[in-house]
Amino acid sequence: MKIYTRGGDGGETGLFGGGRVPKHHPRVEAYGAVDELNAVLGMARAEGLPADLDGLCARLQKELFDLGADLATPADSSAAASRVVRIPEGAAEALEGEIDRLEAGLEPLDTFILPGGSPAGATLHLGRTVCRRAERRVTPLARDGEVSAAALRYLNRLSDLLFVMARTANQRAGLPEHRWTPE
Repeated sequence: MKIYTRGGDGGETGLFGGGRVPKHHPRVEAYGAVDELNAVLGMARAEGLPADLDGLCARLQKELFDLGADLATPADSSAAASRVVRIPEGAAEALEGEIDRLEAGLEPLDTFILPGGSPAGATLHLGRTVCRRAERRVTPLARDGEVSAAALRYLNRLSDLLFVMARTANQRAGLPEHRWTPE
């Protein structure tokens, strides 16, 4: 399979299950933001994470590919029923279990913290912001019934998990959190 197809040279792209849309279509914006998040998680892994966080990132990257396929496939597509993995109900709750596990080892927060710390921790903080952007891109699609509410819940919970993962990475690197205080 060649990496280039020339099919997008006119500013359109194909969706799973058929159909073409402009590359600026809200659906393409949504799965593009999810793809960007996946790349940021790859950067965090390249920075060096503790084994459990690295394994969790690897799992999240696979789930983000599933989410991208979900977002790239209209609900009424014939491919939807046969070939595309959809984000299942309960996926957000699975992330909550990871949040609870990691938060148990962290000091409770009473104020905002500034993103930063170790290279891996700072990259996870960046991932949280990219995740929030992806969530903003998916929200209108979910409200219009074009993607599942489970996909939107997943992204909302994932940003929380990435925040906790960043804090955990920094704690394990022995770096303090810098609390935000208004001037």
